[in-house]
Amino acid sequence: MAKTLNDTLAPAERHGATRTARIGPRTGDLAWPAAVAAAFTLAQLALVRPGMGLGWDETVYVSQVSGHTPAAFFSAPRARGVSLLVAPIASWSSSTGLLRVYLALLSGLGLFLALRAWRGLFPARVIGAGGALFATLWVTLFYGPQAMPNYWVAIGALAGVGYFLRAQADPDDRAALWGVGASTALMAWMRPTDAVWVTLPLFAVLVCLPRWRRPWLLAALLVGLVSGAAQWVVEAYVGFGGLSERLDDASGIQGGLGWNIAVLDQLRTLGGRSLCRPCAGSIPATPIIVWWFVLPLLAAVGLVVAVRARRTAGTLLPLACATTAGIPYLFMIGYAAPRFLLPFYALLVIPVADALIHLVTASIRKRRPVAAVLVALGLAGHLTVQFTVLAHAVGRTTASHRDWARTAAELHRLGVKPPCLLTGHLAIPIAFYAGCRSVQTQGHNANITAADIVGAAERLPVAALTTPKGQAPEFARTWEQHRVAGLLLHIAPAAR
Repeated sequence: MAKTLNDTLAPAERHGATRTARIGPRTGDLAWPAAVAAAFTLAQLALVRPGMGLGWDETVYVSQVSGHTPAAFFSAPRARGVSLLVAPIASWSSSTGLLRVYLALLSGLGLFLALRAWRGLFPARVIGAGGALFATLWVTLFYGPQAMPNYWVAIGALAGVGYFLRAQADPDDRAALWGVGASTALMAWMRPTDAVWVTLPLFAVLVCLPRWRRPWLLAALLVGLVSGAAQWVVEAYVGFGGLSERLDDASGIQGGLGWNIAVLDQLRTLGGRSLCRPCAGSIPATPIIVWWFVLPLLAAVGLVVAVRARRTAGTLLPLACATTAGIPYLFMIGYAAPRFLLPFYALLVIPVADALIHLVTASIRKRRPVAAVLVALGLAGHLTVQFTVLAHAVGRTTASHRDWARTAAELHRLGVKPPCLLTGHLAIPIAFYAGCRSVQTQGHNANITAADIVGAAERLPVAALTTPKGQAPEFARTWEQHRVAGLLLHIAPAAR
C-alpha cells in the first residue's frame, strides 16, 4: 500500500499537485451533485411517507429537545448529535410530518455537499453516478428522513475523505482543510466511535507515509474529532463515571463488543428488517441480496482501473476507510441493523461508479453497446429490488407506529394522560406518543425502582405494559387490565 501511494504521489509532487487533482473542477460539475440531491429529496418525500411516525430510537433522540414530552432515558452508546439536528423543529412543533420534511431537505443538502467535496478528484459523471447509487439504496432512502445518526456519519465520511484527498493534493486549499475538520466533527458529533473507525486510515497515511505528512491536515482531523466528541466525553465523566466506564456500558448494551462474525446477520436485514436482535430467520432470496456481494466486487474493479490509470490514491483511500467503517458491524457485534453499514456503502459508491463507467466506455467499440445494455439491465434490476424492499419496510414500519399511536390514544381514554408514567414492554416509544415519562426497573434503560413507581402511582396516572404472554410486574398484578394492539395495559387505580 505504501509503495503504491508513494508512486502515485511522487510525480505529482514534482509538479506541485497530485494526479487526482489534474481533472480540475468546473462550474458545470455542480449540476450532477445538485440533480442527484434534488432527486434524492423528492424520492424520500414520495416513498418514505412523512406521516410514518417516529421509531423507538427516534423518540429517544427527539424527546431530548421536545417541548411536548419528557426526555427518555439516554443510554451510554448514544450521542447528542441527532437531538441537536432536530432541535430547530422538535423544540417547538410536535408534527412528525414537518420533522420528516425538514430532515429530507437537510439530507438532500448533506448529500450535495458531500458529493461536491469530490470535485476535481473524479469526472463529474462518476461523482454523479456514485451519488445516485448511494441515494437509491433502500436503506439510504429509508433513513435519510429519519432522526437517526447513521446517515449523517455516512455523509461525514464521504465528504471527509474527499476533502482529505483535495487537501493532500493542494496544501494551500484552505477550504478543503475546513471541510476535513467539519466532516470529522459531524461524524464524531453523531457517533464518536464510528468517527474513529472511519478516520483510522487517514491518520495511518499521515503518520506512516512521509510524503503524505501535512501538519495542518493532521491538525484538522484531530480538531474535528475532539470538537465533535467533546460533549460525549464530558457527559461520560458527568453521568457515567468516566470515559472507560461509558465505553464499557456501551459495549454491554450492544451485547459485548468482541470477535463476533455478523455477516449473516447483516444479510438477514437486507429484506427490510430495521433491527435483527436476536438475529434469527432465513436469509432473503438471492435477488434481494445479490447487490451486497456485487458492490465490493465492483469496488475492486474500480481499484484495478485506478491503478492502471496511475491514480490509485483517490480510490484506495475511500476503500480503506470503508473497510475500517465496516469492521465493527461485520465482525465485532452480536446483532445487526442495515443502517449500521451506511458509511461503508457511501465510501464504496464512487469507486463502484468509476468501475461501471469504465466497463461501458473502455470496452472495444463493437462491444460497447453490449456492455452498456448489460450494465443498464443490472441497474434496472437493482433499482427494482431496492424500491420493492423500501416499500415493504415503509409499510411494515408505518403499521407498527400506528399501533403505538393507537395504544397511546387508548391510554388517554383510560385516564393515563400527562403528566403520567409508563413502564414495561415498548414503554419508551409509546410514552413519547402519549406524552408520558418512560421508566424501567431493569435492563439497559433501568432508571427507577419498583417502590418509586408505586409511590408515583399515588399521585400520577401510571400504567405497566406487557405482552399477552408476559407477566406483569408484581406491583401491577392487581391493576385493571385492558388489551389493545397486541399489548396488555395494566392501569393503576389512581388513573381511573
